[in-house]
Amino acid sequence: MAIPSFVDRATLHVAGGHGGHGCASVHREKFKPLGGPDGGNGGNGGSVILRVDDSLTTLVDYHRQSRRRATNGQPGMGDYRNGANGDDIVLAVPDGTIVSDADTGDILADLVGPGAEVTVAGGGRGGLGNAALASSARKAPGFALLGEEGEARTIALELKVLADIGLVGFPSAGKSSLIAAISRARPKIADYPFTTLIPNLGVVVAGETTFTVADVPGLIEGASEGRGLGFDFLRHIERCLAIAHVIDCATYEPGRDPLTDLDIIEGELAAHGGLEDRPRLVVLNKIDIPDARELADIVRPELESRGLRVFEISTKSGEGLQGLTFAMADLVARRRAEAPPAAPARIVIRPAPAGAGPEFTIKQMGDGEGGFVWRVRGDKPERWVRQTDFNIPEAVGYLADRFTRLGIEDELLRLGARAGDAVAIGGGDNPVVFDFAPQIQSGAEILARRGEDQRLERERPAAARRRELDAEYHARKAETEAERAVRIASYGLDPETIDKGWDD
Repeated sequence: MAIPSFVDRATLHVAGGHGGHGCASVHREKFKPLGGPDGGNGGNGGSVILRVDDSLTTLVDYHRQSRRRATNGQPGMGDYRNGANGDDIVLAVPDGTIVSDADTGDILADLVGPGAEVTVAGGGRGGLGNAALASSARKAPGFALLGEEGEARTIALELKVLADIGLVGFPSAGKSSLIAAISRARPKIADYPFTTLIPNLGVVVAGETTFTVADVPGLIEGASEGRGLGFDFLRHIERCLAIAHVIDCATYEPGRDPLTDLDIIEGELAAHGGLEDRPRLVVLNKIDIPDARELADIVRPELESRGLRVFEISTKSGEGLQGLTFAMADLVARRRAEAPPAAPARIVIRPAPAGAGPEFTIKQMGDGEGGFVWRVRGDKPERWVRQTDFNIPEAVGYLADRFTRLGIEDELLRLGARAGDAVAIGGGDNPVVFDFAPQIQSGAEILARRGEDQRLERERPAAARRRELDAEYHARKAETEAERAVRIASYGLDPETIDKGWDD
């Protein structure tokens, strides 16, 4: 299947790089085997950034390759060496690109102006090494934090062409010929309808004013409902400062005349919506044909009575083009002067005020039979869970200690949670589930060193069974040795002599 040269809609799957894991290392050198923790931090993952490039006019690159992923951060290493950060990916998009979330439809950014950019997938943060986790109470942590996964999402890109004047009209009205006559654009021109399949842009210079003109593919009646090509390209005139109706005065199609064509196109613009405030110009084209000139002279008074500025032109002979271009330039200059000045781009940091909201929420779930399930949600606890290596008991104890300091345990007790209830922490459908075992009992707190959890010291049933089996084995072995010694003594022999003889 052939790939089109112009694409104004694209779906892009983006993913930030994962953060590198922190390193758990102990400094070792001669005569100093335990010199303290020296594990470095993991590097941050790269982000995916969209940035406007005014040299682009299409999204075709993302039609060919719709998946982009930034690089991961490197893990930390011993000797306090931090991992390298992942590289960001900067994706160039045309001016006027609207970025939205493909799943929810929420608009993330409207990229207008050279250099405008937005981060669509942030990289994961790197995990802390055990050197960063050390403190006066935890001098030698035997664990490190894991790096976070990068953000992954599907975004929709929609291009709305940025132009000062939008040329609209029926197919074969002469829009492509007009833009070729007043600019250096060279669109395809032929004597059949729908020759133009993509919007064409041309730069026009009139006096001291430079402006752009967009040639929108031909509209027909019902374009706002999906007929013809207008449904896909009507949005390209939403950003235009003014609209120019290009009307064919030499058409031989039955039932068509300049006034009817104008009313039909205006009806489609009204059905599309959002274009009522755009100034209009009416361009009566092809007056180099005698019948067309007569028709233009007939309909001109009616059009001017509607308050429209009318221009009679011929793209073939060049008649009337200079007056049209200077009128367009004057209209664009006035519209630009009326527009409010653009505010300078600046980064504003608005930290959330202290006490603005809880750092976590707890919701009771289940029917109470066999205990409740308590669902804990919040940025901090969910991030801490993702950073924890559950294969290391000390890391799990450190996580429990952080939860206690955050107040999760106190809140669970206040809500009526009982020992043994399930506590689910984490986003999505696969949270991490803990058995609630509060440290506070009868108003007395079980004291432990920071980063340790006495609940981890409880003997597991499997370990107890293994210890019982070992005790039975050693008891049977001792009993067998005693019986052997009795039998040897009954023969009046020395056990050591017998063993030595057997060995020989």
